[in-house]
Amino acid sequence: MFTLEAYVRGLEGDTPRRYGFSAGSTREVVDWQYAFRHALRRALGLEAIRQRVPTAPPSAQRLSVEQLEDHVREDWLLETEPGVSLPFYLLRPLGTDGPLPVVITPHGHEPGGRQAAVGIAQSEEIQRAVDELEQDVARQAVRRGYLAIAPGMRGLWEMRLPDDLRQGTFSSCARLQYRALLFGRTLLGERVWDMTRLIDWAISRQEVDARRIAITGNSGGGTVSLFTAAVDERVGVCVPSCYFCTFIDSIGLIEHCACNYVPGLLALGEMADVAGLVAPRPFMAVCGEADPIFPIEASRRAFGQLREIYELLGAGDLCRLSAQPGGHRYYGRDVWPFLREVWGV
Repeated sequence: MFTLEAYVRGLEGDTPRRYGFSAGSTREVVDWQYAFRHALRRALGLEAIRQRVPTAPPSAQRLSVEQLEDHVREDWLLETEPGVSLPFYLLRPLGTDGPLPVVITPHGHEPGGRQAAVGIAQSEEIQRAVDELEQDVARQAVRRGYLAIAPGMRGLWEMRLPDDLRQGTFSSCARLQYRALLFGRTLLGERVWDMTRLIDWAISRQEVDARRIAITGNSGGGTVSLFTAAVDERVGVCVPSCYFCTFIDSIGLIEHCACNYVPGLLALGEMADVAGLVAPRPFMAVCGEADPIFPIEASRRAFGQLREIYELLGAGDLCRLSAQPGGHRYYGRDVWPFLREVWGV
């Protein structure tokens, strides 16, 4: 009988992973990371995007400034490629001097987008998500003394296509993904590209400590967090929430949004291999033990594989798994102590 599981498992058994981790020394790890990172960039379509982007630093426009009780919230627009303006919030803690660590908080498919990430709730539903599901990740960061950047995500919330916004369609992910593929790009690659241009902008600013950049987000935001850190070594700390698993057991066997899929990805490597590109930089996988779309058993198995890479590099203590007793949501309980530990602030 033809089933999805039989189809996927059959392909899995017959598809060698070109960059599946097998290094036995530090030198081999470095060589493997170099080759795999370039292959992953091509698979995501980052090289295709780069070809149409000027080499000059990205231009940004500040739209508004609002002083709140314990931080300043600035609304910005950043041109990441011709015709694409990325909205983002910059949060600055009050009463701080000198360059500060920065936490970038990409959001996922949850309602509220970047507004929820900074604590703005446009409905009672979003307010409950902010209060009960910890969607206000950027606000959590700034209240711990960090700069926080909460960007929009192409195809989601306010960055949906105009007709999808008018009709209230959940996302524009599938429509954008299909068109991106026509040009050798992917929607995930476009989101990662936006994060790299955001980093270009951030490190040009005096208030940003370019040596201390973290990225963390939930679900689709966790996806963007992992892949951004994998291809951009300027990201010093990576904390994906409710995403780290195996590709096979999550997007391979469980229905997911079209934005998760990258052509040929499993011919390159599994998720532990992608996360291995972050090593030896600090990494924490945050998981919900009852997450129905990223099974915890597979997450633990993938983490064991990733930990081997970190241990080979002498950085096993910088690779952590935070498994929380709940479902598919953000969990900040271990995130902020981890950042304080690795940054010392």
